[in-house]
Amino acid sequence: MSDKPKKGLDRRDLIVASIASVGAAAVFAANAGPANAQDSAASSVSPTPGAPSATVYTGDVIQGKKVVSVLDVKDLEPGKEHFLYFQGVQMPTGQHWYVSVTVARGAKPGKRAVLVSGVHGDEMSSVHTVQTVMNQLDPAEMSGTVMAVTDVSRPAMESMQRRWPNSGRGIDLIDMNREWPGNENGASAASRHAGLLFNRLLRPNADVAIDFHTGTTGFDASAFNIGDMDVPEIKAMLELYPVGQIFDNPVYPSVLHNAFVAAGIPSFCPEVGAARILDLEMIPLFVEGTMNVLKHHGILAGPMGRTGKDVNVFVGNSAFPILATQAGFVEHLVKLNDKVGPGQKVAIQRNSFGEVVAEYTSSVAGEVAGLRSDTTAEAGNTLVFVLFHRAAPEGVETYPE
Repeated sequence: MSDKPKKGLDRRDLIVASIASVGAAAVFAANAGPANAQDSAASSVSPTPGAPSATVYTGDVIQGKKVVSVLDVKDLEPGKEHFLYFQGVQMPTGQHWYVSVTVARGAKPGKRAVLVSGVHGDEMSSVHTVQTVMNQLDPAEMSGTVMAVTDVSRPAMESMQRRWPNSGRGIDLIDMNREWPGNENGASAASRHAGLLFNRLLRPNADVAIDFHTGTTGFDASAFNIGDMDVPEIKAMLELYPVGQIFDNPVYPSVLHNAFVAAGIPSFCPEVGAARILDLEMIPLFVEGTMNVLKHHGILAGPMGRTGKDVNVFVGNSAFPILATQAGFVEHLVKLNDKVGPGQKVAIQRNSFGEVVAEYTSSVAGEVAGLRSDTTAEAGNTLVFVLFHRAAPEGVETYPE
């Protein structure tokens, strides 16, 4: 543990306590048996967290790939790559959303790493990062297993939007990365889908997990990692990436990487630039860092690549959002990764006549981690995020999106 100042219940304790209580409810629901709304093929869940039943094949085959409703990677042949579909939640029509699963099962025993992307449907660079890592693996030379899930929020990805379009009383857009660890008997499809994946696919096959994301639509982001550096295992992995920034903060309790942590699985969240695009300059940084993590855990052999030390990584434990106070056209005066100081002007805003209606300054000293990429903004929209170090962080920080 670090010697960071704490007051009362510190932010990590509060996060873990919150997630643990939600996780316990999800495990109870997962073992409820007949109450589960999913079909009988997916009804067998081990009562012991982290120890799944044997792999369950539904009997379906999609484009030559078998479908599973429960997966134990130990059931797959060693020394090979395996392609499967996982049967997720039902659609309103009674069909299922299927999630793509790639497993590189090493020829020798070792740790199990899970790489996740597509929790938000507009995040393409994160998907490409995971695909690139998997394409570089040779199971015949590996010790352990790497499992990749690249399209968690399938309905959101089909329309390339951040949120899951849930059908209830009309369409409700749900942020799936506020639903973990989910509940197989939850009130929304997104919650049930999260519960199925977490209980039957992700948690049971993970000794370490990485949940890849990007910035949201309309917002550009620097290359940075999010995680709790108070946890030594997480700190070690965060520092293995040659990216410019680390956000030392667990952030929201109900995000996927915190659900893993609450289940005793070290996890963190890389942020791979902007949404809706492939950032082919930034992606290699996260591929290199992920390969370092796999070497760190003995899954791969070979020398380490570049790390945070090689790029003089900046570490902050809080993010200061600068919000628009007017509507109009935004002009940024800073770039991603720029250092800023208190009182420094970072953006101006003009109306339709070109008149300046607002000027925006930073209240903290830090580095720019995010910039609104949409040129127009309404009052309340986030224009800039400044990553900085707060002397005594307290409680759970939340951020406008």
